[in-house]
Amino acid sequence: MGIAVTLPIVLGIQLGYFEIGLALCFGAFWSSPSDVSGSFQHKKTGILISAALVMVVSFIGGYLHYETWLSLPVLGILAFGIAFISVYGFRASLISFSGLLALVLSFAHDSEELKIYQYALLIGVGGLWYLLLAKIWHRLNPKAETEELLSETYVLTAEFIETRGKLVDPHGDREKLQSKLLKLQSELTENHATLREILILSKKTSGWSNYQDKRLLIFVQLVEMMETAIANPVNYSRMDKLFNAHPQYIRLFQNLIFKMSHQLHMISEAGNDRKKLPKNDNLSQCFEDIRLEIAALPETLDYEEYLMIQNLLEYQEKQFKKIKRIKWLLDEPNLGEVDFIDRKVAKRFVAPQEYDPKLLVRNFSFKSTIFRHSLRLAVTVMIGYALGSVFPLQNPYWILLTIIVIMRPNYGLTKSRAKDRIIGTLIGGAIAVGMVYLIQNPYVYGALGVVSLVIAFSMVQKNYKASATFVTLSVIFIYAILQPDVLTVIKFRILDTLVGAGLSYVAMRWLWPTWEFVDINKSIEKSVKANKDFLHKISSYYQQKGNIPTVYNIARKHAFLETSNLNAAFQRMAQEPKSKQHDMDINYELVVLNHNFLASLASLSAYIQHHKTTEASERFKMVTKNIAENLDKVLQCLNDKNCDSALDASESDLLFEEQMLTSNSLAFKKLETRGKQNLRNLQEAHLVWEQLQWLFSLSNKMLKLAASVKQK
Repeated sequence: MGIAVTLPIVLGIQLGYFEIGLALCFGAFWSSPSDVSGSFQHKKTGILISAALVMVVSFIGGYLHYETWLSLPVLGILAFGIAFISVYGFRASLISFSGLLALVLSFAHDSEELKIYQYALLIGVGGLWYLLLAKIWHRLNPKAETEELLSETYVLTAEFIETRGKLVDPHGDREKLQSKLLKLQSELTENHATLREILILSKKTSGWSNYQDKRLLIFVQLVEMMETAIANPVNYSRMDKLFNAHPQYIRLFQNLIFKMSHQLHMISEAGNDRKKLPKNDNLSQCFEDIRLEIAALPETLDYEEYLMIQNLLEYQEKQFKKIKRIKWLLDEPNLGEVDFIDRKVAKRFVAPQEYDPKLLVRNFSFKSTIFRHSLRLAVTVMIGYALGSVFPLQNPYWILLTIIVIMRPNYGLTKSRAKDRIIGTLIGGAIAVGMVYLIQNPYVYGALGVVSLVIAFSMVQKNYKASATFVTLSVIFIYAILQPDVLTVIKFRILDTLVGAGLSYVAMRWLWPTWEFVDINKSIEKSVKANKDFLHKISSYYQQKGNIPTVYNIARKHAFLETSNLNAAFQRMAQEPKSKQHDMDINYELVVLNHNFLASLASLSAYIQHHKTTEASERFKMVTKNIAENLDKVLQCLNDKNCDSALDASESDLLFEEQMLTSNSLAFKKLETRGKQNLRNLQEAHLVWEQLQWLFSLSNKMLKLAASVKQK
């Protein structure tokens, strides 16, 4: 973006066409937000639409320099219409942001040499100029984005595994670690969605094709690592009892887990350098140490404890196999040995974005979050512009810029961005004052202004506070070239930022606010439906055996996605005012129960996929049916339909008691009876029925909680 923005201005100044260079610069600058991670086809479409939108908006905005009373309604209508584009998803929201930037800055710049239509056309050309550079960069380095996202995913997966390793310690802060785990899971799910789009939807070309196919296989391993981790929930009370009696296992397992996490960090740092890939020796030795320790266990050890530690070891072995598979794929294996994924099947895992014009009509009501956000933004922008026009503020459009940058559809993000914007502006202003007094060279100001702007936009998604700091630095450096009274510029910059941030917060709080407690039931409902569908697919596969159908994996992916969305919705709710956190404890329990339900499903799924299982019994079918019926009742409660406040003891409860007694009678009394085949058969009986009992218990608890919310 630095080249796209600076080159037109530099050439314009050198050739005496500054206005043309500035228009091209604005066009490139406003088209850049939609250049985010994803397939290049989607990027190209986003940049073209952004260029067309900012061109039209600049043309209309050029004629808005009338009396305030006349400009206000037009400004409000345009702001609403542009913001409403966000109903079409994340990339559309960035295109909308570009349009709002162009609208606001059309008040700040009056072209003295160019006519309005010429200025607007040149802005469109600037967007095409940015697209050309993006295309050239993609041609020169088509793997850059994939490698960057894979590197981020390696690191996030490593942190996810490391956090689970810390949970092994009985003395750790498990509540804090579990919260971090849910956050990492949400971030990983977002990364997975972006990588899935890039690797599956990108066009295949010679040379690039094999690279994509291998990276797609690596991506699958990373997804399975997260899902395998979730599929192996730990009963911490039982584990603590075991590890307190045998504390050496804490050190052994944590050492193993942390080394696997470190290997993923090393893979991230290695990139495509095969020589830097870590070796397997250290991890293999860790596994050997644990096996020796297990072999030395006393014969008096309880069967349940033995099985727990054996399952924990097998889970770590599965993760190690995936890490070895990743390293093998990165080590340029013989293509004849690689079993590539069918892309036609893989495309079914990419959720398409709906672009039907009817979506605008369906969202044109106060039930829509985007509609309320668009209306709120339009009214706030009108108020900000009116205040800037009535009071003697130097640059009223700074108020509008602050509003459109800070305001988001939900309260928590708007509040945090307002705080970060104010802090960043104050820090940037303080730094700029010192630098302007130390440096008196306008060329240095120009260079620092451009560099600060590039840094600001590179950090806007990752660290908004730092981004606001560099934006302030850039603005002040540029104004330091144009006018000597820098302190006045800084004063008004801070004042306008405070006004814009204050208006944004007040509007978010009291103008058609969007509170998560209103929609949290919908998020829970979607997650429960996805889990129910996954349960149905697991039950069908366990009964029919054979090859795993594609619909099975799609149901699994959908269940993980909806659970991640539910976690994110609850986190947003937790950021809202206490008065708006209705039924917080109950909703938290429902979120946790739903997450545990998916973990149990994933555990059951992983076992029946990777082990030869016996024929499904009638009792298995009956129990899965009862669990599904419980989930149906949960959905009825969430939809405000009739539901019972609690469940009486059912036939399934008695069935479980009988089955668990049968299972316990098979338990080993002494270690010498642990034959390999007997252990495998017992593991199946123990794991399947333990998971079914747990699933039934969870569905019962969810029903009681959903019913208690309904009764209030």
